[in-house]
Amino acid sequence: MRLFAALRESAGSDSLEIELGEPATVADAIAALTPVAGAMPFRLAVNREYAEESAPIAEGDELAAIPPVSGGAGATGEVRARVSAERLDLAAIAGAVSDPGAGAIVTFQGVTREVEMLEYEAYTEMAEPRLEAILRDCAEQHGLRAIAAEHRVGEVPLGEPSVIVAASAAHRGEAFAGAREAIDRIKAEVPIWKKEIADGGEHWVEGALP
Repeated sequence: MRLFAALRESAGSDSLEIELGEPATVADAIAALTPVAGAMPFRLAVNREYAEESAPIAEGDELAAIPPVSGGAGATGEVRARVSAERLDLAAIAGAVSDPGAGAIVTFQGVTREVEMLEYEAYTEMAEPRLEAILRDCAEQHGLRAIAAEHRVGEVPLGEPSVIVAASAAHRGEAFAGAREAIDRIKAEVPIWKKEIADGGEHWVEGALP
């Protein structure tokens, strides 16, 4: 089972082995991990998808324990989703959604504030597909011409963006709505965690289970 963020630090490892009887379910795996997690809440992902407790587990499945994440396209839509350690380029991301049929392009940047640095950790193999699925939903629901989102991992200094969303549409209302829904869902659903680093120490930012 793969572990991330505060769960990883608590266990002192990024993975652990658990033994389950047959047939096994997600509830069995959760019970096996509870002694390690203690009071820390978490959800289980099976093969990079969030799973209900009744879902079966088969030999060879990839399991991951997901602690609370730090949040807190359609027929014409193009989608670009990326999780990377590289610095984010607002102009490039906005340019990726430029379209001759777009009368509006809305961008959002989430920027490190108040603390010296934020450090982000991601379950990248699951985060990128989840990010892409969110963007496709937003493109379809709001009639976007295109939408892009990139999230940075690793250290993000004060004043630099950790996430950028750009959405284009024929009219500004759809572009604003699509970008707003995208960032709200990214914060709520994508398995990415952040740690605040300052002179007084460091701590994982509290969030909510996906």
